Amino acid sequence: MTRPTHVVSSPPPRAPNSSVTTTTTTSTPVGVSATSSGARVVNSTVVVQAPPALQDETSQPRPSPQHLWLAGYWTWRNERYEWMSGHWALPPNANSTWVAPRWENRGSDYLFHEGYWN
Repeated sequence: MTRPTHVVSSPPPRAPNSSVTTTTTTSTPVGVSATSSGARVVNSTVVVQAPPALQDETSQPRPSPQHLWLAGYWTWRNERYEWMSGHWALPPNANSTWVAPRWENRGSDYLFHEGYWN
C-alpha cells in the first residue's frame, strides 16, 4: 500500500525571531520496564509560534474494517508549519491503539508530541 502524498498548506506568518529546539528523549509506555524492548525514542519540537487551527478533512472510503483513520495535524518543518493530511492506516497488530500527535502549550512555547502506536 502506498502512502498518500501529504498536502502542504500555506503557513501563517512567521513570528519575529522565532526559535525552534528539537530534543530526543526515551519514553517508556505504561506497564513496560525501561530495560525491556518496549521503550521508544520520542522527538520533541519546541516552537514559539502557536500552531494554526486544525483543518477540516474529508476522508476516502474506509479500505477495510481493520483500517483506522489517523487525522491530519500541523507539524513544524523548514521553519514553518506544514499540514500533514489524515489517512487510513493498518495498526501493527489487533491490540494497537493510535496516540495522535499533539501540540502542548508551555507558557510562551509550544511543544510537539509525535503520534505513535501504543
